[in-house]
Amino acid sequence: MNKFKSLALLAGIITLGACTNQTTEKKPMRPDAPVAAKADTILKEHGQTRVDPYFWMRLTDEQKRAEKADDHTKEVLAYLNAENGYTKTVMSHTATLQEKLYDEIVGRIKQTDESVPYLSNGYWYYARYEEGGEYPIYCRKKGSLEAAEEVLINVNELAEEYDFYTAGGLIVSPDNKILAFAEDTLSRRIYTIRFKNLETGEMIEDQIANTTGGGAWANDNKTFFYTSKNKVSLLSEKIYRHELGTQPETDVMVYHEKDPSFYIGVYKSKSDDYVIIWNSSTLVSDYHILDANNPRGDFQQFIPRDEKAHEYSIAHFEDKFYIVTNWDATNFRLMETPTSSTGKENWKEVIAHREDVLLEGIELFNDYMVVEERNNGLSNLRIINQTSGDEHYLDFGEPAYNAYTSVNAEFNTNILRFGYTSMTTPNSTFDYNMETREKTLKKQQEVVGGHNPEDYVTERLWATVRDGEKVPISIVYKKGFEKDGSGPLLQYGYGSYGATIDASFSSDRLSLLDRGFAFAIAHIRGGQLMGRQWYEDGKMFKKMNTFNDFIDCSKFLIEEKYTSSEHLYAQGGSAGGLLMGAVVNLAPELYNGVLAAVPFVDVVSTMWDESIPLTTNEFDEWGNPKNLESYEYMMSYSPYDQVSAQAYPNMLVTTGLFDSQVQYWEPAKWVAKLRDMKTDDNTLLLDTDMEAGHGGASGRFKRYKTTSLQYAFLLDLEGLKE
Repeated sequence: MNKFKSLALLAGIITLGACTNQTTEKKPMRPDAPVAAKADTILKEHGQTRVDPYFWMRLTDEQKRAEKADDHTKEVLAYLNAENGYTKTVMSHTATLQEKLYDEIVGRIKQTDESVPYLSNGYWYYARYEEGGEYPIYCRKKGSLEAAEEVLINVNELAEEYDFYTAGGLIVSPDNKILAFAEDTLSRRIYTIRFKNLETGEMIEDQIANTTGGGAWANDNKTFFYTSKNKVSLLSEKIYRHELGTQPETDVMVYHEKDPSFYIGVYKSKSDDYVIIWNSSTLVSDYHILDANNPRGDFQQFIPRDEKAHEYSIAHFEDKFYIVTNWDATNFRLMETPTSSTGKENWKEVIAHREDVLLEGIELFNDYMVVEERNNGLSNLRIINQTSGDEHYLDFGEPAYNAYTSVNAEFNTNILRFGYTSMTTPNSTFDYNMETREKTLKKQQEVVGGHNPEDYVTERLWATVRDGEKVPISIVYKKGFEKDGSGPLLQYGYGSYGATIDASFSSDRLSLLDRGFAFAIAHIRGGQLMGRQWYEDGKMFKKMNTFNDFIDCSKFLIEEKYTSSEHLYAQGGSAGGLLMGAVVNLAPELYNGVLAAVPFVDVVSTMWDESIPLTTNEFDEWGNPKNLESYEYMMSYSPYDQVSAQAYPNMLVTTGLFDSQVQYWEPAKWVAKLRDMKTDDNTLLLDTDMEAGHGGASGRFKRYKTTSLQYAFLLDLEGLKE
């Protein structure tokens, strides 16, 4: 392999659709890539032997944060830093382009901005940003928007002394006097809950460490329920009751989830009448309820957890609970039951199951119910008058979009707050009068410098994949994009956990579209866009459908002349990074470049090790490799295990040292193995944020440094320097 082959071979010969900024300028000679040391670890499972030469890259949290690094830590960090240095050197000729992209992306963001205020318990709440501020300032006004502003917390001030900082889970006590909020200074999603006296402006001494953030106030205004984490696995496993003014060490545990396949948490009903503990595994839901006026009482289980597969959610309204449930209903149905007797024998059907409509959730008001549905892959809002039974749907009028209920904290109103966006329409917030059917735009995301949706085209395509299913694709491009196979296209995918990736707007994406790229979302199985079965057909022993769908969507886009393999790029993160790892093993010839962010690529080793955060919760998603059948199926697609001696596309892999969702060593090992085995001389880069975790850098703007690097990588492969 000639490691010094010039990247200039890729430049100057590409026609880029509507873009004319081509260059034949030669790029600097590529330096030698880092070579990771090998130290074989023998992994024996089910009588089979795997050899992992890069298992040594694992560090514990304690090692990463130790003031004085041991020799092993030094070796791992030296490798990661060497990769970072290599990436910086290889991409050095794009430094000006990266800076331009960053300024361009950040320049579209309104510096001084404010969210649309919403009313809750007599106060109008909103967040605002000030010029140059990385973080929001959370505020409220009493009674009316003309009242004096009260700052709840200024996150810019709280973040000053930290390299990473995020605040969230803001919850005000029922009497409006105490604020609870959570902060993460580690980028591990391990939150400390703090309290502020809103009357005096002083922070209260109580601090509760090692939580998931958020929680629920009881109606006595002094009792706060929260969720603690297992310090090793980071699983949410215990609910505690804290009384202000007492030491957290004396907090009373009110619930302990002993099944490690469940996530848990606690919240308050919209009615403010109940504190609710939720428990959720991939297949099973469970709820425990408590009268919010009786914080020292015992939580009561909503229904027995006696089924292997029953997912549901509950919402309290007057003398009953509504239940969105998949009990005998693949796409869910709506039931109701009296608050006095919540057992399933008392459930009464309100909205029946439909084979072609997924019931996603409900929003309750005194006189109306809003039902969130999904039909033929598109989200719909259905408005039902609870008295007359009259109903209607909102009309959105675009081929691909995302509509959803927003913050609706009040029961006693006929105004629905909802959000809307499409691939050409910026994020918009509307108030909708459910009685008069009048829709009012409260705010649309401002794109500084201007954005005309009419300059862009969005389409909804359908690709017939290898087993005959039709997979929807949402695509956007700038007018003038030629469908002759010469234009570059970035194809995005996720396809796990039933997560639906809707067509939505991205202002930073304009930097690609305006340079001639098309952007497409492949709504592959494993997501839930086409209903619950779409998810079921893309997990466990049907996981290969996810990868095959993405590949077949790529082939469709090539066949339809939206692009060609010389100009097609793929992108995915986390479980979508697993997708990237699988497709480059299965069909590397289809892509000129791949962006893999925090990729979950070492599937078998991670799922085998129950000490790794979040592993046990995932067994019903991927399988438990300790079962032979699951082990063999997972091995068949695990990207790290399936790396082979073949040519791979140009690749940029990004990760964070403190990632708790996908540990940094997965992408690091993957890149090392790819370097060792691949037969091509294409670019392979690893960029590790040494301060961040799964979500990247904290703050409003810093995250776009990574975006700028990714975009520069793509543009460089297309021979563009502007």
